[in-house]
Amino acid sequence: MIAEEKNKEIVNTFFQKGFLLSPDLFEDNNDLSYLVDTISKFDDTRLFFLCRDVFKVIESEIFDANWFEIERLRAMLEKKGNAKPYRSLIKFLLESSDQCQTAAEVKKDIKVRFSYDKEIQKKSIGSFVAYFKGRYRSMEKLLAQRQELHSLMSISRLKNKQAKENVSLIAMVTSKKVTAAQNIILEVEDLTGNTTVLVNRNKPDLYEMAKDISNDEVVGINGVSGDNIVFATSIIFPDIPLTKEFKKAPEESYAVFLSDIHVGSNTFLKDKFNKFLDWINGRVGNEKQREMTRKIKYLFIVGDLVDGVGIYPRQEDDLIIPDIFEQYKECARLLSEVPNHIKMIICPGNHDSTRLSEPQPPLFNEFAKPLSKLQNATLVSNPAIVNIASTNDFPGFDVLMYHGSSFDYYVANIDSIRNNGGYDRADLIMKYLLQKRHLAPAHKSTLYVPDAESDCLIIEKVPDFFVSGHIHKVGVSSYRGVSLICGSCWQDITSFQIKVGHHPEPARVPIVNLKTRDTKVLRF
Repeated sequence: MIAEEKNKEIVNTFFQKGFLLSPDLFEDNNDLSYLVDTISKFDDTRLFFLCRDVFKVIESEIFDANWFEIERLRAMLEKKGNAKPYRSLIKFLLESSDQCQTAAEVKKDIKVRFSYDKEIQKKSIGSFVAYFKGRYRSMEKLLAQRQELHSLMSISRLKNKQAKENVSLIAMVTSKKVTAAQNIILEVEDLTGNTTVLVNRNKPDLYEMAKDISNDEVVGINGVSGDNIVFATSIIFPDIPLTKEFKKAPEESYAVFLSDIHVGSNTFLKDKFNKFLDWINGRVGNEKQREMTRKIKYLFIVGDLVDGVGIYPRQEDDLIIPDIFEQYKECARLLSEVPNHIKMIICPGNHDSTRLSEPQPPLFNEFAKPLSKLQNATLVSNPAIVNIASTNDFPGFDVLMYHGSSFDYYVANIDSIRNNGGYDRADLIMKYLLQKRHLAPAHKSTLYVPDAESDCLIIEKVPDFFVSGHIHKVGVSSYRGVSLICGSCWQDITSFQIKVGHHPEPARVPIVNLKTRDTKVLRF
């Protein structure tokens, strides 16, 4: 009777702190006095879970603990014949209370290097002029560091040169055409004037490079001067230095990469996505995979979380959830099942509820409010640069996120990509853009905001990871120390994808060991 009265007092104490004790604790009139020390260690603003079926949380704000270790310990104790392992669990949790994290603590090792958040202003023709001038100056700085461009001069100085003198230029390509003799003619300009560059078909390596040049990109050109023309001897792209460091984290942890979930589509593969959620929660898989999931720290989602509304004609016929608010609500419900200790970094894509013009700002809170309420989610723009896994002794990894709306253009217009796999070769597209140091060098390759202050699609700083999506085809590769990862999708093939030549590989998930930089692709 005395124990029962004490337990009532303890129940009341916990209830006032925001906990409802499980009936399991009261079996056989157990003395619960030892629980008083537990509740005294936490104030009113922090909730602490002892076990999923020990406490039911009645507060709205939730914090997480190390559930994998808790469940492992509980199973071990029960296997030894201890039917009531709660006392041991509490002791374990009190010794490991640093696992109880606030939302700020969950995200503390995520540093957003770049996320576009400028207000849209009225644009004019002058905005585009200023935008391309700014792009030229930025790319000029990158190219001017190249030792191959040893005799740099402006185009305006070419007229003072004698015929057959060696010259070097940094110029923007305004047009490209093939002559009757199958030579390539480039019309180029800098801030001082314009000229013509000829690439002779009898120089096969140089000719192949010139075939892959797109309009509006900035290149370096070595050549020999002629009468109002330059005969090219070499072409230099901004590219990535060969000396790029291939960094590895000091401790083992994992990053997972998703894209193109397309919640709301009638072709959304919900069953497969639920299998992924079971896996990331450690509910399925062999012991080696469970050990891996325990060490997952980051989950990147690179655009197209929902299928959207009004993205293409008669899309309503393809939607199982026709309301954009409900699509994001369902998406947030699914992502809420990702363990809280895993940090989610989310950028939009062309199907999401934000403007199409790039850079796309983070998902509008008006539509995607349920996502913004996820404590372990960080919403960034498209593109964005996020630093992860940094410590006092390690600078971390810079991850460039870009959904990939420009990819369609380069599959259709760049010979080396189109003729070597097209949409099946995300690695070729991503390598191409790294070589150009721009996510959409051609004016027509994507819709964009002509920002006079800066071109946010320039790849000024070389990332450690370049991650994308959009083409629904998983891709894993590397280029000069940069890991290239293209996410899969969670949508079955559509009639539109068949028409344009997509070959989707749904429900495949790249996962990277940050200590070794090894990448595996898991199939669900």
